[in-house]
Amino acid sequence: MWRKRPYQVYFQDLAESRFIRMSLPDPRRLLELACDSLLRDEASAITALELLPMELFPPLLMAAFAGRHSKILKAMVQAWPFPCLPLGALMKDQQPYHEIVQAALDGLDALLAQEVRPRRWKLQVLNLQKKVHQEFWTMWSGTRANMWSLLEPETAQPMRKRGKVDSSRVEPRPPSAPMEVFVDLCLKEGIPDESLSYLIKKVSQRRDLLHLCCKKLKIFAASKQNINILNMVQLNYVQDLEINCTWKLSTLRKLAPYLGQMGNLRRFLLSHIRMSSRSTMEQDEQCVVQITSQFLSLLHLQGLYLDSVCFLKGHLDQILRCLKTPLVALSIINCQLLERDLIHLSQNLNVSQLKGLSFSGLNLTSISSGPLQVLIERASPTLQDLDLDECGIMDPQFIDILPALSHCSQLTTFSFCENPISMPVLEDLLRHTVGLSKLNYVLYAAPLESYEETTGTPDLDRLAQVHALLKQMLQKFGRSDMVWLSASPCPHCGDRTFYDPSPVLCPCYMSV
Repeated sequence: MWRKRPYQVYFQDLAESRFIRMSLPDPRRLLELACDSLLRDEASAITALELLPMELFPPLLMAAFAGRHSKILKAMVQAWPFPCLPLGALMKDQQPYHEIVQAALDGLDALLAQEVRPRRWKLQVLNLQKKVHQEFWTMWSGTRANMWSLLEPETAQPMRKRGKVDSSRVEPRPPSAPMEVFVDLCLKEGIPDESLSYLIKKVSQRRDLLHLCCKKLKIFAASKQNINILNMVQLNYVQDLEINCTWKLSTLRKLAPYLGQMGNLRRFLLSHIRMSSRSTMEQDEQCVVQITSQFLSLLHLQGLYLDSVCFLKGHLDQILRCLKTPLVALSIINCQLLERDLIHLSQNLNVSQLKGLSFSGLNLTSISSGPLQVLIERASPTLQDLDLDECGIMDPQFIDILPALSHCSQLTTFSFCENPISMPVLEDLLRHTVGLSKLNYVLYAAPLESYEETTGTPDLDRLAQVHALLKQMLQKFGRSDMVWLSASPCPHCGDRTFYDPSPVLCPCYMSV
């Protein structure tokens, strides 16, 4: 009988034996077999971690993750030889991983429970974000970089066993270096899922030693429970914030102090904030001041997206005064603005880096074209995407902004659907923009001449003629590469109908 050899010896032999590398064509398959063999005996696997070379931790953890070996995962978290463990990158959408998350958090808890810190303790961050740091696993699995070059003696140092750490080789844990757990948070109504509930429990138990960090935060409810969770989050890590609720202004005011703590915020989306019929004008003013003043702390804000936000009317200048950095993207859609709001915007917004601008659903019919013209002209050196859908822009206003549009040398997409313009203005627009070499996509409004006079709905034959004429003009100017699509609302459901050159109709339109 052959004497059973320790599992770590098999890994060492795998790395050092030239004979094995020469005789077996696929060493990755051999490693998979070795991992599978090791995982069949959990006790031996956990014991082997003390001597396992660091290069073999990632493939072994991937195998343990796939097989949902919770006990081994817990032990591997404690022995992880890298500063970061991007566990979330292994998780797929719409699949439960509560046992995996619980095992990882239990591993962290076991580390933090130690009164002294072993020298081999490397782990600082447990990352539970999905689709983040996936390159770490692809590198170690060999799909993008050949990890086997690390095992070749000609190009890398031979692997050595990690010796056991005795009780004399320890050091105190630095009090200023807590462990961090990164997760994307989505705060909704109701009880959080099992994984988040367990994470909150662990963070509350070891508040000074375990920090809850979040880069992407979505808030759909301002419940007491969600406020308690926000109090546990290290808000300075938040880079992407979405507040997507049908809230009163006074409710948003409660979250204002939390917004001011997000000093590294890059993207902010705020939608569906309404006024309360019971509040006085003075109370509303106080709310607006408290909310807008938080923008003073957002020193890294690049994208601001405001959708159906009631307090902008007459107060846009307060936000602009608090913006300390140039925006890359600005979207103000489905809001009400005064002409003086647009004047402030056109004159005071730092547009030196502005690439995206959207005013979709902003009623500009009764507002002069001057502020919009100035804003587009100022942003023309950098502007790449412009959306003026459903703005009620008519022929005189459109004619005024055409010269500014023709200066947008970086423009790649332009959309102005559902604006009441005529065919001559549409042709004039093509002539002004055909020289923009980077402009590839234009989504244009069906001209007034293409609508039925009696029903007010688009006539498909007329739209086909419009599209054919524009296509001929593009070919004449040598811009057949530019795509012009017409879009108009379906008369039955309101969804857009596209024409390129034949209509792409919604099902309800075709059933009529």
